[in-house]
Amino acid sequence: MFLTFLLDLDVDAYSSKERPTLGGTRIKTRKRNIAAPLDPAAFADAVVQIYLDNAGDLELIAKSIESSDLNFSRYGDTFFEVVFTGGRTQPGTTKPDEGERHTYSIIDCEPKREAILPSVIYIQKILRRRPFLIKNLENVTRRFMQSLELFEENERKKLAIFTALAFSQKLSGLPPETVFQPLLKDNLVGKGLVLSFITDFFKEYLIDNSLDDLIAILKRGKMEDNLLEFFPSAKRSPEGFSEHFTKEGLIPLVEYNEKKIYEVKVKDMKSALTTQIAEETEVSEVIENVKQRVKDAKLPDTEAVRILWDVLMDAVQWSGKNQQQNANSALRQVKTWAELLNTFCTNGKLELELMYKVQMQCYEDAKLMKLFPEIVRSLYDQDVLAEDTILYWVRKGTNPKGRQTFVKSLEPFVKWLEEAEEEE
Repeated sequence: MFLTFLLDLDVDAYSSKERPTLGGTRIKTRKRNIAAPLDPAAFADAVVQIYLDNAGDLELIAKSIESSDLNFSRYGDTFFEVVFTGGRTQPGTTKPDEGERHTYSIIDCEPKREAILPSVIYIQKILRRRPFLIKNLENVTRRFMQSLELFEENERKKLAIFTALAFSQKLSGLPPETVFQPLLKDNLVGKGLVLSFITDFFKEYLIDNSLDDLIAILKRGKMEDNLLEFFPSAKRSPEGFSEHFTKEGLIPLVEYNEKKIYEVKVKDMKSALTTQIAEETEVSEVIENVKQRVKDAKLPDTEAVRILWDVLMDAVQWSGKNQQQNANSALRQVKTWAELLNTFCTNGKLELELMYKVQMQCYEDAKLMKLFPEIVRSLYDQDVLAEDTILYWVRKGTNPKGRQTFVKSLEPFVKWLEEAEEEE
């Protein structure tokens, strides 16, 4: 009986253990991605062969590329090297690498828009089918822009024409900064290569597009306000800019740049004058500062008068509802800066310009509407406006805005002036 008990115990112990399996223990292993080795040379040769088989017919080449099983996602940069230069280029350069080449590339074209435009349209078709290639086009474009010195002069012109046509045709997603920013390498700018390239680009682009379109591209490329950076340091001046692009026949661009420079100088003048007024700088010092800035900006006298009045009135601490306080503040400002106004209102025409400016400000700003006669009277008392100027404005003024109201509000003062005139 004891033996039976031992046998039962042994069986139970054995059954409680994990029974071995025929398969043995399974050990989990981590899967590894085994990448095929890169072979851009074979890819480039295959693309070149497509060009050669179709004798450079871009329509047929596009169809052949579409039906091919080439790995464009892996060799996109190499593809565009073949498109631009006819074959694969050596790493970091534009020099041809070993391998097959074709003579239907952009670099091999004539430097004319009719010869290069088909390549732009061809690339557009490729990008529509394979939009992921836009990044590769950016990479190659950026590399070529940074390597302009490695191209011949004629080849740089072809690249400029291609780039202009690409933007003109709105080539899928090519960002302007990809073109403009890489150009700003000191060695390229210093040798004049960038100025030559960008001039060819401007001339070509403006054949089909407006100056506003060009400015929009420059703005997106963060170059709208930095056009002088394309110039070598010896020519980097407003005068150098105007001389160069006038000679190249790009007069609208010259006028645009001169306008931009003018606007910047006017803005700087307003800012400096505002600061001096806030700091209560001596009037004589302010006058000299304004004179110099007017001269530098070649500011017309009438524009100077308008700016002075705008800045003086903007500096007033206006009250929301207290009309008397507003009147006192405006009259105090006129009295304080009368000498400044006097310096620039040197004849009847400029005095009349100031009156029109006061008229417009009082017309457009409700809180100043009733202050018009008081401001005019104060300007008269401070010898800024002459009697003849005020009477001329009343009798023959041409600006209709608020005129009837303002003339009526001036009647008592005008009557006093006329009586004084008769007595004299």
